[in-house]
Amino acid sequence: MDDVAVQFLNNNQTTLRLAVALLLGAIIGLERGWEAREQKSGERIAGIRTFALVGLLGGVAAVLTQQVTEWAFPVLLISVVAMSIAGYSERLDHIRNFSITGMISLLLTFCFGVLAVAVDPVMAAACAVITAVILDNKGEIHGWVNKLKEHELDAALKLLLISVVMLPLLPNEPLGPGGVLNPREIWWMVVMIASISFVGYFAMKVAGTRKGILFTSLFAGLSSSTALTLHFSRQSASNPPLSGQLAAGILIACGTMFPRILAYCFVINRDLLPSLIWPVLVMTALLYGPALLIWKKYGDHQTISAPSLNQNPLDLTSALVFGLLLTLILVLGELLKTWLGDAGIYVLAASSGIADVDAITLSLTRMSTEQLAANTAVIGIVIAAATNNMVKAGMAWGIGTRQTGLLVGIPMVLSLVAGIAVAWWQ
Repeated sequence: MDDVAVQFLNNNQTTLRLAVALLLGAIIGLERGWEAREQKSGERIAGIRTFALVGLLGGVAAVLTQQVTEWAFPVLLISVVAMSIAGYSERLDHIRNFSITGMISLLLTFCFGVLAVAVDPVMAAACAVITAVILDNKGEIHGWVNKLKEHELDAALKLLLISVVMLPLLPNEPLGPGGVLNPREIWWMVVMIASISFVGYFAMKVAGTRKGILFTSLFAGLSSSTALTLHFSRQSASNPPLSGQLAAGILIACGTMFPRILAYCFVINRDLLPSLIWPVLVMTALLYGPALLIWKKYGDHQTISAPSLNQNPLDLTSALVFGLLLTLILVLGELLKTWLGDAGIYVLAASSGIADVDAITLSLTRMSTEQLAANTAVIGIVIAAATNNMVKAGMAWGIGTRQTGLLVGIPMVLSLVAGIAVAWWQ
């Protein structure tokens, strides 16, 4: 009786998976049929019925392969390929369309049917839905490709190069003084920074200034808040009536640094979050809050030009320089910690923060996983971030109008004092 019950359940499961295979074929076929809806019946090579049946055929091929012969799958796959080639070859005689997207989608439908029955119906469903979405967004995808510039495509490929190719090849072992240098971990941090800058670059490129100064500042801050500060400061000098809006934008871009710091901490050393989150939240609030108040007072619908963040959102030379900077800071951090104790870390944080806050933040977060006390790392990160923001406040004061300098400088000073106080006393 138990064997009969098991057999019954197995048969029902197979039937359900075959139904899933049929449904997945129908989903893709629905999109293909809608795409060719203006063609007369019989002019379409494959519509919803054909795709549904091909999905079911894939499921049947999986069942036959498991229960009858291992040749079932390859024979039926070759048959589908042959029928597809024959159908699309005949179509070329009447319609000069050399796209093979329809043929590929038909073959994928067959494979999804096999996947649903023989492997995992959830995986098959996910693949089928993604395929349908890609097929349905032909115009949008082609539009993105047409808008993509050569250096941006080059940047995307380089991001894949440094992450997918280079990262796995690096040794994953501690090296250098105190074992603080792990080549794979250092390069992984380079990839993380490059990815965030890449996302920020394209987010701002897609929206541009059409969404306003605050939106532009938010995403420009992911790529380079320093570049945005410099650009907005110059614009305020040439167009003083916009000083208030531009000051709000600078504060938003500089405030974006702090959520990034929490993201680094979450990825590298989550144990540091309880100590870091309060000073970071206080500093963020003291930049975002005044920015919104300034915007409410001075904001209007005037537009600005977008800052030129980089000719290339990901330059391999910059990535290598950042990797070397990380290495140098890790070594100096270990040596200064040995020679001067916590004071050496704070001096390093302040000096490093003048030029870049990412490298010192990543370095201290990494060091806090082993030999550096959590409180020392938190204070060092806050000092670096505050120093970096004060440099930008100096840019706004020295390059922009006096109004821009005051509107940016006062919140920056308050943020610095409050952040260090909270980090020191907690």
